[in-house]
Amino acid sequence: MSNKHNPITYKGRSLGIIVLTAAQLLIGAIHVFFGLLLLAFEASILQATVTYDIYTVVFGLLVLVFAVFVWQGKKAGWIGTVAVSLFVIAADTLTVLDLPSIPGIPKFAAPTEIGYSILVIIYLSLPHVRRKFFA
Repeated sequence: MSNKHNPITYKGRSLGIIVLTAAQLLIGAIHVFFGLLLLAFEASILQATVTYDIYTVVFGLLVLVFAVFVWQGKKAGWIGTVAVSLFVIAADTLTVLDLPSIPGIPKFAAPTEIGYSILVIIYLSLPHVRRKFFA
């Protein structure tokens, strides 16, 4: 009798990739939707700027594209997701520290975005995950 652990998979993808892809698709869709909404009304409760509105749409689109690439197991998905996550960490950290960043980034959301981005980078950096993208 074997004690070998059989991980949960769907269409050859691990549970981690499934969860990451689903979360990224949701985050991307939310950002595209709200970015376009902010652009359409040019006013918000968050007192966002047009720069922030455009940043939100572009961020959302990049997250969506790289989520699809992650699902497909493409190296560009790994690289793009890590790059976007690093950018979010940098921009949100600057915002929290009251240093120049993208005007309009809400301070209240920054800690959650930084934490999530760190988790994404840690997960994608795990040796068995990295190996799937760089094999």
